[in-house]
Formats: sequence, structure tokens, C-alpha cells
Amino acid sequence: MSTSSSLTVLVVGATGATGRHVVSQLLQKQHNVRAIARSKDRLLSSLGDILGQDMENFASQLQITEAAILDLSDDDLQKQVEGCDAVVQTLGHNMTFKGMYGKPRKLVTDSIRRLANAIEATESSRPTDGKKARVILMGSDGVTHPDGTTDDKRPLSERVVLSIIRALVPPHRDNEAAAKYIYTDIGTDKSFEWTVVRPTDLVDAENISKYVTHEKPKGGLFGDNTVSRINVAQLFVDLLTSDDLWQTWVYKFPVVHNAEETVVSSK
Repeated sequence: MSTSSSLTVLVVGATGATGRHVVSQLLQKQHNVRAIARSKDRLLSSLGDILGQDMENFASQLQITEAAILDLSDDDLQKQVEGCDAVVQTLGHNMTFKGMYGKPRKLVTDSIRRLANAIEATESSRPTDGKKARVILMGSDGVTHPDGTTDDKRPLSERVVLSIIRALVPPHRDNEAAAKYIYTDIGTDKSFEWTVVRPTDLVDAENISKYVTHEKPKGGLFGDNTVSRINVAQLFVDLLTSDDLWQTWVYKFPVVHNAEETVVSSK
């Protein structure tokens, strides 16, 4: 079963390599997008690269707020989520020295926490169709499921590597903390539902292809499998528009790969 009516979706991290594909695919499917972006011009330019001359046809569907999400007041953030059917957070740290070791150290965790609070505060503004708002948080397959038992135990060598990354790379700790927060603190009794999508190694591609989803990571930590950012965006849009797919992955941590690749099993 698919959602046929037009949705209103807030995309946070819209100028990112995956976020811009989420925005463009939602627009192409005639959904309304609210985007929070540090640079409006950069977002419009990147969407223009994807949509070309068709970009002008989507002007009425796109509303851009030029800001860093953590700089918005609680009232401003509530206005952003008010009336939204869904929120997609694709935020990530810039992989520069300043982006990894400067502030804000807890960009992903603090953002999803503030978004969750804003959604709860504006519950009465959403459509009265019996459906809860949907929230998608983008993680990575390097982040273990917070319950500690759902994922297979990684080989010792990979656990050592992850421990080193956790100690030396703040963005990884941030992603782990965000996953733990949404699983433990939000749980399943809020006015919205959620899923945390964990892409395997990300690559760029010009066209959408088939993807596959798994309940837990498959293969090694690095290099065994890849997924294109445009396919990750397609999964996000599919989750928002297909009730059946959403029910498959609600309150779970799906891992996504490109379908044409051979999945290497961990040993």
C-alpha cells in the first residue's frame, strides 16, 4: 500500500551529498519540501545540477530556511515541523579537521533530540488521519544496534578498529549517541514513529538503481559492499510513501546496499 496524497517533509541536512537527492526525489514525486540549509544558494545550485531546467517547476513546492539547525530557537524549530508528515535528518559532520574536532561535537545527537521535542510539541498540528509522523535518521553500518544483540558480533580486528575510531573521531561517537538516544530515550511511545537507516560504504552515482535492505550489517566493516547516495535517498522516499515498507522497518535499524553487489558474509 502506498501513500497517494502529497506529503510535507522537513529535510535537515539538505545540502549534503545524500540530502540533496532526498529533496530532489521528493520534489519530483510532487511532495512539498521544507529544507533547513546553511546556504540557500548552495542548495539551489546543487538541486539545479540534478533537476536541470525542471528546477523552476518545483519552486512552489520548496521552502528553504537558511540556518544551522542548532542556531534555531525552539519556537522557530517548532514552526519548521508544524504540519509536517515526516522529518528526514541526513546531517553529518564535514570531514575536515574543523568539522571533525570543532564545535558542535554532538551535531547529530543534539539535532535529533531538538527535532523530537519539536515534533512532540506540535503534535496537534498534524493531519488527523490516524497516522503518526515519520522520522528517518541517517546513520551508518559502522554504528552497532544499540541493544547490543541484534547485530552479529564483529571480528576482533574490526572491534579494535571501531574502538580506535570511537576514541579518535568525534563524529562516530556522535552517530552512536544519536542512535542510542532515538532507541533508548525516544523508544516507541511518542507521537511519531522512526527508523534509523544505516548505509554501508557510500559512493556517488548519477542514476537510481536497485537496492537491498538487511536487518543487520553484512560483510566486513570496510570495502565489502557499497551503496550509492542516490539509492539511499530512494529508500528514504520509499519509506515515506509506502506504508508496507514503513511497517517493515519502523523502530528498526535497516542496513542498505546496492542490489547488484554480492554481499559478503561476516565470519
